[in-house]
Amino acid sequence: MEAYKLWVRKNREFVHSLESLANGMTWLLPERFSNSEIGPEAVYAFLGVVSAMNQHIIDTTPTRIHPPGSVDSFPWSLCISMLKDVEAVVEVAAQYFAGEDGKWNFIAATEAMKALVRLAVFHDSGYKMLLQGGESVNVHKEPDVAGVHHVGIGNPGRSVGYHGPGYVPEYHGYVPRSLEGRAINALNRFGENAKTALDPEWLNRLRRTSESPGLSGGLFVTGEALFILRPLIYVMFIRKYGIRSWTPWLISLAVDLTGMGVLSYATSQGSRSGDKFYQLSSSEKDEFKRRKLTWALYIMRDPFFAKYTKNRLEKTDKYLSQVPFIGFLTAKLIELLEGAQTRYTYTSGS
Repeated sequence: MEAYKLWVRKNREFVHSLESLANGMTWLLPERFSNSEIGPEAVYAFLGVVSAMNQHIIDTTPTRIHPPGSVDSFPWSLCISMLKDVEAVVEVAAQYFAGEDGKWNFIAATEAMKALVRLAVFHDSGYKMLLQGGESVNVHKEPDVAGVHHVGIGNPGRSVGYHGPGYVPEYHGYVPRSLEGRAINALNRFGENAKTALDPEWLNRLRRTSESPGLSGGLFVTGEALFILRPLIYVMFIRKYGIRSWTPWLISLAVDLTGMGVLSYATSQGSRSGDKFYQLSSSEKDEFKRRKLTWALYIMRDPFFAKYTKNRLEKTDKYLSQVPFIGFLTAKLIELLEGAQTRYTYTSGS
């Protein structure tokens, strides 16, 4: 296994290219979107799981800052990726064995598991915004207060990492052999720790984690919780009213709009108040844009698709079918879109 990890890390570009080619080929498999064909979806899910594992191997590459064995956190992002890849197989298998109506029970169970895992990620990350639905780790760079090179008293102009005579290694750095030197070094460390404790940003961070969140914090958590629970809410209403009903579609859209509005208000309020904790990083701003782009999937969901989108696609196909080559590509693209639309997994935005 270690040999495979080493090979993946050394050939990451080749691995990504190979995965993209294999995943693209699966879309051309015959009967890809047939209700009775579990095999093509199983192949696609298997490739997705392998891709997720390879990406996890690359993301956990040991470095000087994070040596082997230093990261003990549970790989939540890997679990979410694997659940998303397996969900399509669950949907096809459930439809084959339980029928069109019975499959929603299994899809609801899968969405419930994904929601629980995402809530766990949200909690363990310190209530940071989920990136890519939790598939990417949201890492905020905190100010480095412990890694600053300090000048030692006994050797002016030299950092604590200087290997001078009479020094022996210790866990926290290099300390003198003599008792007097050890005492001076201990006073040095005490002063540094006191300076760190009195740092305003450090105190603000401690205050935010120890005190109850204010209005901005509560709204932020609420908005992110709505984003996490929206797919499950959508499926539960489909189970009750059916996929052709407008009720699940409208409720899902309302939850999306409410969650995004609450998040936008919370982050804007925190930004205006000068609280850096609620100021979005570049990756979080990109996540905001990605979530808004996923709203385009609403035109691919029934009943909107059956009533409006499908007619537009058929008219486009009829209009371009007379053009050589372009008509063929358009027909193939529309066929793939209509096939993917029959799968909840591909249009759920989950």
